[in-house]
Amino acid sequence: MQTGHFLFFVFFPTYLEGCCVENHQKKTTGCQQDITHHHYKVVEGELFMMPCFKCVNPHAEVVCFRTEEDGNESSFDCGSTFLADKKHSGKYTFATGGGKLSIQLEVVKKKSLQCFNPEVRNQELRVHVGGKVPCPGVNCSDNTDVIWYKGNKVVSAQPRASCEEYGWLHLCQVSELDSGIYFCDRQIMEKGFKWILRRAVNVKVVPNLNRSYPPRITYPKDGATEIAVLGQSYTLECRIYFPFEVSFSPNVTWYMHYGGNMDNMTVLQMEPHQQDKPILEEFKVTQRAIIKEVTLQHLNSAYSCIATNANGSNSVTIELRNAIKVKWLSWFVYPVASLLLIVGFGVLLHVKWLEVQLIYRSYFQHGKHSGAKKEFDVFLSCVWSPPSAEVEGDFTPSSMSGPDTNEAYLRTTEPLTSEEGKAFQRQLEVLLPQVLEDQWGYRLCLLERDVLPGGVYTNDVVLAIERSRMLICLLSAEYFSNTNAVFVLETGIQALLQKSTLNLLLIWTNRPSAATDEVDCPLPSLVRRALKVLPSLDWTPGKSDRSTSNFWRSLRRAMPRE
Repeated sequence: MQTGHFLFFVFFPTYLEGCCVENHQKKTTGCQQDITHHHYKVVEGELFMMPCFKCVNPHAEVVCFRTEEDGNESSFDCGSTFLADKKHSGKYTFATGGGKLSIQLEVVKKKSLQCFNPEVRNQELRVHVGGKVPCPGVNCSDNTDVIWYKGNKVVSAQPRASCEEYGWLHLCQVSELDSGIYFCDRQIMEKGFKWILRRAVNVKVVPNLNRSYPPRITYPKDGATEIAVLGQSYTLECRIYFPFEVSFSPNVTWYMHYGGNMDNMTVLQMEPHQQDKPILEEFKVTQRAIIKEVTLQHLNSAYSCIATNANGSNSVTIELRNAIKVKWLSWFVYPVASLLLIVGFGVLLHVKWLEVQLIYRSYFQHGKHSGAKKEFDVFLSCVWSPPSAEVEGDFTPSSMSGPDTNEAYLRTTEPLTSEEGKAFQRQLEVLLPQVLEDQWGYRLCLLERDVLPGGVYTNDVVLAIERSRMLICLLSAEYFSNTNAVFVLETGIQALLQKSTLNLLLIWTNRPSAATDEVDCPLPSLVRRALKVLPSLDWTPGKSDRSTSNFWRSLRRAMPRE
């Protein structure tokens, strides 16, 4: 803002208030029904906004086009803002179905106006007080009748306190919304034609009072240490907030000093400071200094960013640290950690390879070979437990009868009647063959029944497993104490590991921990490891009917498909 304008506000406030309190009529915008042709002049290099005339037909769509020198027409947008150039001179037309209005635009050089008085093209106004905006070149004309626009809206027609006097726009109370581009239209006569000279003024709203405090530095923190790489370039950055000043000129400098000696400081090479768009309270300034190549001297020095204004100064001091150690650690630690992770995974896979194979063959390949043609469906391996209280009579539960279909399967898993629940208290060694053969129709292989006596036991077991699609072992303390039974289980596990089509299922008739703890002789390592991962079911006699029904439902799902 020029000094003369500021003094005007200080010494003549009553003059401005008098202008604002008077009643001013709204000025005519020049859009009249009897005028169909307008002449506009604009100074080359200045902003110009093409006016939008709504008086052609307020209720119809206006078509805007320009007539070129060769007679062709091209469309344009009214209300568009552009820097005026000689090529923009020409005839512009606003047309609707029932009317037409044209503008003759002429772009002239400033010296052709023959006005050499200083002109204000950018004006600063203080917020919350009155302010005024001059129309450029108005002092060179006898006609001070000016119409002011903000965009395409007449300022005097807007609901805000303002007035126009002697070509100046008076805003009675400036707000932040008053920033922007204003246009003043002034009539001049030339060769018998009435021309409208449109000039532009950029208005910027600033705080009312200067703030009086030193600048504050937000980055870096005082005493911080930054990482630099020896032999490479490095950029120091300082971010500062300055209080608002009308004539703002930031003073920020980076210094290097050795060993903390502030008396012997060297100014660093700096880039031009970056100043962000100011807010009403502060300016944000970023100042960078470049170290082209970091040396040992740079690493042994300290660096200070000092920001100064009329109210004082502020500074921060930082140091640089070599990043080679960190980089060397990253080169060493990451590959070694990755290698250790891979080796550890490999060792774990090697130690648990048996379990991995059993899990894969038992769970992921289960059912793929269910349709293989074998003599038997199930090879049942069990050891008879000591006799217990049983319910006499054969077990023929009606709920387990019927064909092998999903519907029949659902019927077999319904809750048992009280009579059938008593039947389930029998030993599983007796009950399971009856259910598998008599009720579900599977072909069952029992060594004591289906293998001819007199043969070699080991050969009989291997042959029985090869002739069966599935091996079921009823595990108990008696089972693990019987070496022949353990041999059957171990042979079945080996057959499963040898990519055979065998499915293997364990049924625990006691808790696993209790059963294995009662074993007199230790189990083979292969068996112990396989017991932890092989598919298994728990048979708990004496439990509720619902628990017993869940056991048979799970067993039916594990059986091979027909």
